[in-house]
Parts: sequence; C-alpha cells; structure tokens
Amino acid sequence: MLCAFFTGAAEKPDIVFILADDQGSYDVGWRGSEIKTPNLDKLAKAGTLLENFYVQPVCSPTRASLMTGRYPMRYGLQVGVVRPWAKYGLPLEEQTLPEGLRTAGYTTYICGKWHLGSFQTNYWPIARGFDHWYGHLQGALDYFTHIRDGQLDWFRDGVTNHDAGYSTHLVGQEAAKIIHDQSKDKPMFLYVPFNAVHAPLEVPDSYKEPYHQFKGRRRTYAGMVAALDEMVGKIVAAIDDTHRRTNTLFIFASDNGGPNPGQITSNGPLRAGKGTVYEGGVHTCAFAAWEGHIKPGSTVPGLIHMVDWYPTLLKLTGATVTQKAPLDGLDFMSALTDGKPTQRHEVLCNTSPKNGALRMDDWKIVINGDHSDTDEEGPAAGAGGKNKKKNKTAGPGEVVELFNLATDPGEKKNLAAENPDKLKELRTRYDVLAKEAVKPKVSGPPPPGVN
Repeated sequence: MLCAFFTGAAEKPDIVFILADDQGSYDVGWRGSEIKTPNLDKLAKAGTLLENFYVQPVCSPTRASLMTGRYPMRYGLQVGVVRPWAKYGLPLEEQTLPEGLRTAGYTTYICGKWHLGSFQTNYWPIARGFDHWYGHLQGALDYFTHIRDGQLDWFRDGVTNHDAGYSTHLVGQEAAKIIHDQSKDKPMFLYVPFNAVHAPLEVPDSYKEPYHQFKGRRRTYAGMVAALDEMVGKIVAAIDDTHRRTNTLFIFASDNGGPNPGQITSNGPLRAGKGTVYEGGVHTCAFAAWEGHIKPGSTVPGLIHMVDWYPTLLKLTGATVTQKAPLDGLDFMSALTDGKPTQRHEVLCNTSPKNGALRMDDWKIVINGDHSDTDEEGPAAGAGGKNKKKNKTAGPGEVVELFNLATDPGEKKNLAAENPDKLKELRTRYDVLAKEAVKPKVSGPPPPGVN
C-alpha cells in the first residue's frame, strides 16, 4: 500500500510533470506514428498508459484544470485562452497545486509556458506557488527570438531574460539543470509545460531531415516533435545521472488534441481536433511512470481528467493545504499503483454558452459540436459535420449528438434518435453542470497595433 512508502519527508517522490502543447494524440511512437519518439516511448513503456485521459479543448483551460483540480467553467476560464492583452487570469482565490505541494516540503519549479494570466505580476507563476520560474507567459511566441506581439516574452524568476536559443532546447536544458542542482534532501515538483509543438511551426532544419515522407507543415511539425522528444530524454537522463529514478514520478500528457488533424497533426481515429469537444480535441495521449510503484507496460483503462492530478498528488505527498473551493478532481493513485478501477464515471469535456460535451461511462453527449473554441491562431480546424439530427432535447438552433464510444470511438454515428432514454439521462446531467458554470471571461479584440 502507498502508506508504507511515505513515512518521512525524504521518501516523498520527486514529481516531473511534462506537458506538450498541441501534440496530436497519435503523434507518438507507441501509437504507431511515423514520427519517432524513442524517449517518450521508453518512458511510457516503463510505466502505465492512461488510455482514457481527458483535457480541455485548448491551452489555458487545461493548465487551469491541473493547477486547481476544478473544471475551468467554475471560474470563467472555459472559453478560449488567456491572451496577452487580457485583464484577467487564473483567479487569485484559487489554491494552486504548487502552493499545496509547498506545504508538503516541496521545492516547486516551472520551466516553459504559463498562459494563465500576465496583466499583473500577482498572476505570474512566481506569485502562484512556484519557487522558481523559467520561460514565458504567453502562447505562440517565436521559438528563436522569444517575441510575441513585438515584446520579448522570456523570463527567469520574473525578470526579463535574454538567453539565446531554440525555446524547446532552452526549456529542456533548464529542467535538466534544475534536476542536477536540486538537493536530494528536499523533494521537488518540476512542471515542464513546453510550448512545443504549438504554432508557429519552427524548428532547426536538422530535425526535419529524417522526415522526407512528409511535406510542408507536417514535416516541420514532425521535426518539432522530435526536438521535444530529445529534450524529454535529456530530462530523464538528468534524473538517472543524479540517482533519483527510483523515487521519481514522471507524468506526461498533451494539453489538447492536435490542430488541423490530417494536415499537420494526427489524432488517429478520433474525430476532429483542438478547439472542439469531440474526442480529437479532448481525449489525448498520456502516461505515468514510477519505478517500483507503477507496473511497467501496464494500462489504466478507466476515465481520468486533468483535474484528477490535483487531489492525487496532494494526497500522495501529504500536503496539508487543499483547494478552498469544492474539487472536481478525484484521487486515482490506486489505479496507477495497484491496478484498481478509477472512481470516475463522468467527464465534463466542457460547457460554454456555445457548446459542450459530457461523457458518462461509454456514452457521450455533444451539444453544438461544430462550434470550435479558438486559440491565438484563430478557429481550430477539423470539426466534423456529419450525423446532425434534431431531437427532442435540442433547444432552438441546437444540434445534439449522442455517441457510444465503446463501439464508436470516432463519433461517426449519432445515436440520439435511437436512444431517447439515454439521451435524456446525459442531457439532464449535462444541464445540471452547465447551470453551475459562471460567465466566461473573454479577452476581447486585440488593442490597436497588435495582430
């Protein structure tokens, strides 16, 4: 049992949480991709695949889910992303994951992309529970110049930083340095949210060379995935070099499904992509590895949402401070370490004024699925347009779809008309959650002179 492992502070695990940005759900080697990801594959094989892992449709909401253990609709971050000119961020009253881990004696680090508020410094990572911060506040910055909208967006502990280099490399190198410098007498939480492989699509030419079978943007993207994978290998090597492997919990996920599936990214058989509440937008690749605690080569088939990491990690580490507001997350450590079923039977993929989706066990309801959420680069491509039948649960102008994911993981056949009772059950539950949502915060149009 876990309680036998954690009897003293020195035995608390180091936690390395690696988050990819916009990586296609099937752009990993263990799912048969032509893009090579040997380091991710090796780490995934050393642990357990999370085969039903859910996130939010776009960047900021997924990050908010991890930081709070609460669905973003509870504090207004369920629509779009926090743009550079937004006068809001992750609400200050929300208890963040690193704040909780600090109470358990952890040193907390973030290397990479924050994307949860920048208009005041009290919204910055260094003020939200992280002891040290290296990286950027916004999304979609230039990988080489680190400029977004004409401004340098690269920092160390809140101070503008002028390190030169490809951002994926800088983030990975900094993470490895932190590992080497961290005292073995104090556990660390190292959060590594890469901006890779988000647009703009940029990578040193050498990474594109092996991918002559791809053309244009897909080839550049493949090189970006390869560079990300290389840095994951560098981080793991630093853990091994410092003899921390047996007491390190590795976690990997992408923040949403890939954009432009079939053109740039691959979400495999899953429908649509980033910005939608279809499976291709919210059901992503993920795994966890922990030598001696998680069985290598295993799989967790049960439902998990990003919000679940919050209570799981705080309970695991013995943190004494938890989220002040009610959690949506559920502790699933026993599923990781003991092979027990997860306790989650529903996942709210999202609820917003335009659209939403709820999964309950094998069934999923989608409301106005063709409405895409948006990111900095505009509407996400790939929303499906099939199987739209009006039904009794649909309000004016609504399109409501019902899918059985056990038999139809690609959401190809709308079963709403054939299953009115199941449709009513899911719609009733969805409406309960939708009524709990607060009004979304919106960034509005960019100020004059900003693209």
